[in-house]
Amino acid sequence: MEDEKISIAVIKRLPRYYRYLGDLLDNGITRISSGELSRKMHITASQIRQDLNKFGRFGQRGYGYNVEMLYKEIRKILGLDKEYSMIIIGAGNLGQALANYGNFSRRGFNFIGIFDKDKNKIGMKVGNMHVQDVEELDAFLGKNSVDIAVLSIPKTNASQITSILVKNGIKGIWNFSHIDLRTPDDVVVENVHLTDSVMTLSYKLSELESNN
Repeated sequence: MEDEKISIAVIKRLPRYYRYLGDLLDNGITRISSGELSRKMHITASQIRQDLNKFGRFGQRGYGYNVEMLYKEIRKILGLDKEYSMIIIGAGNLGQALANYGNFSRRGFNFIGIFDKDKNKIGMKVGNMHVQDVEELDAFLGKNSVDIAVLSIPKTNASQITSILVKNGIKGIWNFSHIDLRTPDDVVVENVHLTDSVMTLSYKLSELESNN
């Protein structure tokens, strides 16, 4: 089924399915029904079946889901059966935290470079990398194959850096810079607005308080 026919809400639930199935495998559970998975994930069994049926017929009536098979299939759907090379632009607190987060490499996302314009940060070791001058970014991209660039820089610099990335053939941008980037249709941008998430939490807290 073509990606455009699958809603973003379904796509955003896939990593959660993947995470729960991984936990089941770690606990030696080899099969599970949609009802049992529903109780663990707090999603209706009907929603689970509808979501998974978007990608194929994975369950068997009276048996449920083969956990390992479904885990592997979702891994493929998410593209996690591949390796990705990544760079970080911005070696501030967020950039350093991302570089030091070990789960990325375990999922096949490998950082190969980190850049900043702050002279006090250039040369500093972050994770297994040394911070490079952002002025060297263009040359670095010309010599290295990079799949994904992470932007953890102020929005005032984001458009200029994005132009360099696009010019050098970067197809994936993970954007933390609090600005909606304009890119060609063949460049995928995932915008992460941390304040949006905490405002959503604030709304839920307000709703909870108003109902008590």
